[in-house]
Amino acid sequence: MPTPYGTRGGMAFSADELRVLRRALATVLLPTHPAVPAGTPPASPSGARDPEWVAEVQEYLRLAEDVDEAAREGGRLRAFLLADLARYRAALPGSAHGYLDQLHAALDAGYDPGPDDLAALRSLCALPASQGETRRRAALLRRCSHLAERSVRARLRALPGSRAAEGAQPPKPAPAPRPQPSRPDRPVPTPGEVFPPRRKPAPPPAARSA
Repeated sequence: MPTPYGTRGGMAFSADELRVLRRALATVLLPTHPAVPAGTPPASPSGARDPEWVAEVQEYLRLAEDVDEAAREGGRLRAFLLADLARYRAALPGSAHGYLDQLHAALDAGYDPGPDDLAALRSLCALPASQGETRRRAALLRRCSHLAERSVRARLRALPGSRAAEGAQPPKPAPAPRPQPSRPDRPVPTPGEVFPPRRKPAPPPAARSA
């Protein structure tokens, strides 16, 4: 039976399972009788199905069932990993070392960090630690921030009617300002009103007495 290889959908097959898989692909791609459609069971002169073909079909079905079970097992492993990560996050800051290890494993498995992870990493970066541990926490925070931003952008592009999904459109030019209507009842100011004449300074008191 194939086993899940990690939590990202990978699978490990045995030698016998690979043999069955190769034979199934060869049957689909290169049928024995080109004139007969692929998947049609060869018939004997008496009209009975070929026992070898029936045995091969049974092997194909068993392999398909085993692949489905391995996929379900991979999903269970992923759910367990995320639940374990949540337990370590809830026990911070005492579980900092285990939480960082679990977060690394979850990120390698395709996990998208959420706001709780970003907040936890920021609080850990603010705590005193050794130089190597501080660099490790800062690097993990940068990685999670990048992944979270990429995930948000992907969700925005998937929204119907979003500009990212429809393609970036050039911005529309701003409408020209409307000319203000003239007011004929308001008189036009004269140059004297706009620029009143400057008054001459008054002479000093001594000059007036003389």
